Amino acid sequence: LQPFGEWCNLQPKDAAKMPESAWKLLFYTLSWSYGIYLLFFTDYPFFYDPPSVFYDWKKGMDVPTDIAIAYLLQCSFYGHSIYATAYMDTWRKDSVVMLLHHVVTLTLIAFSYAFRYHNVGILVLFLHDVNDVQLEFTKLNVYFKHRGGVYHRLNDIISNIGCLTFSVSWFWFRLYWFPLKVLYATCYSSLQSVPNIPFYFFFNALLLVLTLMNIYWFLYIVLFVAKVLMGQMQEVNDVREYDVEDSKKTTTAKKKEAGLQLPNALKEGMHLKNGLVKDKRL
Repeated sequence: LQPFGEWCNLQPKDAAKMPESAWKLLFYTLSWSYGIYLLFFTDYPFFYDPPSVFYDWKKGMDVPTDIAIAYLLQCSFYGHSIYATAYMDTWRKDSVVMLLHHVVTLTLIAFSYAFRYHNVGILVLFLHDVNDVQLEFTKLNVYFKHRGGVYHRLNDIISNIGCLTFSVSWFWFRLYWFPLKVLYATCYSSLQSVPNIPFYFFFNALLLVLTLMNIYWFLYIVLFVAKVLMGQMQEVNDVREYDVEDSKKTTTAKKKEAGLQLPNALKEGMHLKNGLVKDKRL
């Protein structure tokens, strides 16, 4: 995908990030589409009847092949994502939280499969993948709106619409449906269907950590919307990004500068016309 970005004559900073978003968009579109198939085009009633994820549950039960395929794909992807976030992707303000998210997700996927809580896992993945599809699609349009030295209004309009739908769906899927369907089923219905269900506190603790991270990222969304409404942002950009110069620094360089951070107000006063920050400390 890197040669494609160069062929489109993207700006250097956008060309560097485009392959990451394009790859994620491809994966999440396929995984979410497969989740739609499992939940709405088969006999699984998990979405409309969340307590059903624990009906007839027993230790060592067989995992249906179609669900096992989804688990194999997701486990492989998040295993790779831990390495990619640390060593391949652009470093962002929330990258540490992203690493934690991948570790928690991979742990949930692996252990829910091992202990036969796969029905819950399919519902969790479905409710999360839709937001990643919208996020990566929106980011790609942000990267492509300035290419070949020309501003492309269509990509700008699409990115604005994508940002709006992403914000709404994040709240609806992750902060409304997720507690309503998943946490209700795992915290309450599980004990009704399977008294003394094993690893009750372990899995619910991980799901609650996932919920807290969803709230953490939602604060970024609220911050973005507030900046747009207050006129502090004229176009859609990722508020998690560091400045261009900072994003190119290595992790080691960041650590060396950690003890000499300037106040944000002073940093903003040191911006040059090209948008890069030049630190003039001696």
